[in-house]
Amino acid sequence: MPELTHARHDPIHCLAPGLFRSLQKGERKRAKLDVVYDFGDGRRVEFSGPEPLGADDLRILQGLVAMAGPAGLVLSPEPQTEAGRQLRLFLEPKWDAILSDALVVRGSYRALAREVGYASIDKTKPIRECIERLWKVSVIVQEGRRRMGFRLLSEYASDEDEGKLYVALNPRLASAVMGGQHVRISMEEVRALRTDPARLIHQRLCAWIDPGKWGRVETDTLCGYVWPTETGSTAAVKKRRHTARLALSELAGLRWRLREYVKDKWEIGRPGLRASPPDPLLNGSQPPSFR
Repeated sequence: MPELTHARHDPIHCLAPGLFRSLQKGERKRAKLDVVYDFGDGRRVEFSGPEPLGADDLRILQGLVAMAGPAGLVLSPEPQTEAGRQLRLFLEPKWDAILSDALVVRGSYRALAREVGYASIDKTKPIRECIERLWKVSVIVQEGRRRMGFRLLSEYASDEDEGKLYVALNPRLASAVMGGQHVRISMEEVRALRTDPARLIHQRLCAWIDPGKWGRVETDTLCGYVWPTETGSTAAVKKRRHTARLALSELAGLRWRLREYVKDKWEIGRPGLRASPPDPLLNGSQPPSFR
């Protein structure tokens, strides 16, 4: 099976500050996930979970979203089979989310590892741990006085002996994959990135710079994509800025264009779309339905 070209990701999951961040050793045992993103007009989203999410979790979610495009099954609001109804219940949708389609990804640990560029695809434990962390995350979306909640991922099934994997995405992610408002992320770039800061910065830049377009950003803003909490140490600030510059150099190696027009202020140009086979979702077709 050829490698996937891109993921159609949900903007909120990409833009929420601090949802994915650089983690220190042992931080997952000490901290929890508690992120609130207010995106205007009375709209906000809350993410909560027992552990913070790192760049490894970001990478795995990107892979699952990418795999849901060509290989996902649509889980309709009213499945006809008992298996479908049980899967629908696992998503724990509430209110309006009950009327939304969900996507079920059927694949393997090996395929997921390949899509995100893991050097070794024989060890399933790190991937399983990421998926289970993502599954534990609860999401509450508010629009005005209306609130609805669901899990980031549904209950999942896996068989590590056979390497099989079965995961359902939440309604917001499903809508993005099936052609709704979305962020396009190049999986070729995801596989080529080598450091966690570069991965964190890459997703955030992809969320607000369209392919072929330019954006302006300061080095300290890029640092905030990796470390959302401030530091009072001058030495730590310098180290963060240096790390952000190294991350930008990784992007430059992937055809991103950089111009520092003032010290620590950047113009960043995202590569345009390369010629690729037609996207079936753009032609009106949908993944098969799970009944």
